Amino acid sequence: MAMKRTNVYADPEDLAVIKEAAKRRGVSEAEIIRQGIHLAAMANRVWDEPLFSRTFQGPGRTMSRAEVRDAVADAVTHETEPGTAA
Repeated sequence: MAMKRTNVYADPEDLAVIKEAAKRRGVSEAEIIRQGIHLAAMANRVWDEPLFSRTFQGPGRTMSRAEVRDAVADAVTHETEPGTAA
């Protein structure tokens, strides 16, 4: 992947933490900054589709943890049965 150079301003305290982490991990400071930029970009990305597009029939109220677990397990079971698309 081709990279593009850019300049940013950062707090000296943040840079000190980055320098320490880079030394401890044995990677460059630039690599840690690139990872941080990637995480920030992904956290702020707007997706075209919802993460979960499937819906489940529910009781019309907030389901308990056990009910959610059972509904998901039931859906997975139905999707992985022979003759169904997984």
